[in-house]
Amino acid sequence: MAMDWSAALANLQNPPILFFLLGLLAPLLRSQIEIPAPVTKLIALYLLWAIGFKGGVELARGGVSLDVAATLLVAIGFAALSPLWVFAIARRRFTVDDATALAATYGSVSAVTFLTACALLDRQGIAYGGHMVAAMALMESPAIVVAVLLRRRLLARQGVAADVRLGPLLHDALLNGPVLLLLGSLAIGALTGERGYATMRPLCTDLFQGVLVFFLLDLGVMAGGRITQLRSNWKFLVPFAVLLPAVHAVLGLLLARALGLGVGDGMLLATLTASASYIAVPAAMRLSVPAAEPSVYVAAALGVTFPWNIVFGLPLMQALANLLLAP
Repeated sequence: MAMDWSAALANLQNPPILFFLLGLLAPLLRSQIEIPAPVTKLIALYLLWAIGFKGGVELARGGVSLDVAATLLVAIGFAALSPLWVFAIARRRFTVDDATALAATYGSVSAVTFLTACALLDRQGIAYGGHMVAAMALMESPAIVVAVLLRRRLLARQGVAADVRLGPLLHDALLNGPVLLLLGSLAIGALTGERGYATMRPLCTDLFQGVLVFFLLDLGVMAGGRITQLRSNWKFLVPFAVLLPAVHAVLGLLLARALGLGVGDGMLLATLTASASYIAVPAAMRLSVPAAEPSVYVAAALGVTFPWNIVFGLPLMQALANLLLAP
């Protein structure tokens, strides 16, 4: 089966992606585009609620099977194991604290990249399971915990005391607002099913693409501003922030093939394994590893990996999913 490059390139004509590019160009052109912070926070909450609720409805339609449980376990396992090799790679260049932050960042996931992938699949009428929303929520926290524990163990071997309060870290990683909202919306969607969806459809489906446009426009502005922070480490971070997610995407697709997933679920699993967190991880690092430098891990995730995945990664992942997973 030949890779459908024409379809992949057509995905770049998706309005949310084009508005993201507009936002990305704005700070590079020294132009001011600004959406007030309270508005962007409300938009983020809406997007998390909408995808969680719709995922719950889809979960109610398909039910929970052994295949679903296997997919969730594989997703969690990848999130827990990937910080091991990311930490080893980053440690060759950066301090223990910065390597910890990079391991957490590239082991965790980007909800916005996942939302954009869902919107892309919806636009093309490609089906995917609601349990993938649960996979996203469950993959956000393990990498944070594993990365901090790696740091703690390494410092202990060096005879340095690591003052990390695991209780607050675990609470923040497992019960932070976005994760709780996602899992709660997923549960409510599963409980209310088709009847609840019929009531909420105008809000959670019809408005979704338009709201996503404004959110990606704002994120494009943020990403464009972060690119300038890569100056001192760009020779390492730019290839790292592109090649590592690409390898993770291929691993995700191979895992999807081993699990027998379809194109939609396989693409979403690859999207999760290839993404990098720039929301949950900075909050956790401020709590547990305050010495980690945001100009390293946030700039790499938001300034390079996120725009690369949105513009190029998602179309390429879909093309590879069609090649590897289509019947």
